[in-house]
Amino acid sequence: MTLTMFHNPSCGTSRKVLDAVNARGIDVEVVRYLTTPPDADTLRSLIDRLDANVADLVRKDPFFKELGLDADDYVTPDAVVELLVEHPRLLQRPLLITPDAVVIARPPAVPEAFLDGLCPTPTSPGSTSPKPPRPPPSWWRRSTG
Repeated sequence: MTLTMFHNPSCGTSRKVLDAVNARGIDVEVVRYLTTPPDADTLRSLIDRLDANVADLVRKDPFFKELGLDADDYVTPDAVVELLVEHPRLLQRPLLITPDAVVIARPPAVPEAFLDGLCPTPTSPGSTSPKPPRPPPSWWRRSTG
């Protein structure tokens, strides 16, 4: 399984999610999106696989307010792409990305459930048989039909 993470090392949540990925032994490509911002095509590809409202990709933080922006103006894919190309720091973080899905890894239960679906639970301490793998949560897998 290929896993990519859009990461901001200054963000505590992003660091915790990266630690959780590493603790599970999952190979991950870390993209520091503030250093290497996604272009419009990349953002459109992420939106196509996003299992959330496109408006959720935009951080409505103090910088958003400082720019005098209105959240109601950023509810369509085109508006979100245009904004995030101009202001990549407004991209919600962290993002966990597979070939089939993009997940905004907030709140903490979201990345845990997503990662549990990618990596079966290891053997319990004191147990000789592994726990059965948990199926991926239905909400993170995009429907194909």
